[in-house]
Amino acid sequence: MSGIETLYPFLYEDGSDLDTVLAEVRRSTEEKAAEIVALRESLSDAMAGDLVACAKRVASSVIGGGRLYAFGNGGSCTDAQDLAQLCMRPPHGARPVPATCLTGDVAALTALANDVGFEVVFARQLAAFGRSGDVAVGFSTSGGSANVLAAFAEARRAGMVTVGFAGYGGGSMAEAGTVDHLFTVPSASVHRIQEAQTTVYHVLWELLQRALDGRL
Repeated sequence: MSGIETLYPFLYEDGSDLDTVLAEVRRSTEEKAAEIVALRESLSDAMAGDLVACAKRVASSVIGGGRLYAFGNGGSCTDAQDLAQLCMRPPHGARPVPATCLTGDVAALTALANDVGFEVVFARQLAAFGRSGDVAVGFSTSGGSANVLAAFAEARRAGMVTVGFAGYGGGSMAEAGTVDHLFTVPSASVHRIQEAQTTVYHVLWELLQRALDGRL
């Protein structure tokens, strides 16, 4: 068994009738939903203090004129885009925060990837735009994405505040010494990691709003 068959073996079993298949689909869905709920709840206590500290530090950067730069690959790219969008165009009543997603400029991204190498597509942009006091937020489910790690190294050199989101045990991101605030989702499932990371950075954004208003 390989590929999608390993994820949903009951769809490929000989003799399965429709009712059995539907029952298995429901069981599988409920099991996954329960997993992510339990994982999110376990993170609330484990990360609470670090999230508050991070929100205060990012707020201080923003108040001082800093800008937030977000980046990641694949599904982590969509998280980076979502965070940047949430900061720039928040719900009514919330305070906008200057933010840029480093995958937004396709011309710059492809030029760097083609002319230099994909491992520098984020680091070179931070070298050009990042300033001391800005905030670099990187997403990687494995914690080992080479271009994310390179970006954090450049951000540290430039004096930026660094915030990382990783999975598993944090990977190289936890060992590099270039991430000021690291939020690691302890799971071996890419799906659960990214689902939980979405919750964590939305909580961070809400705490950031409180910090900006002096309520944290």
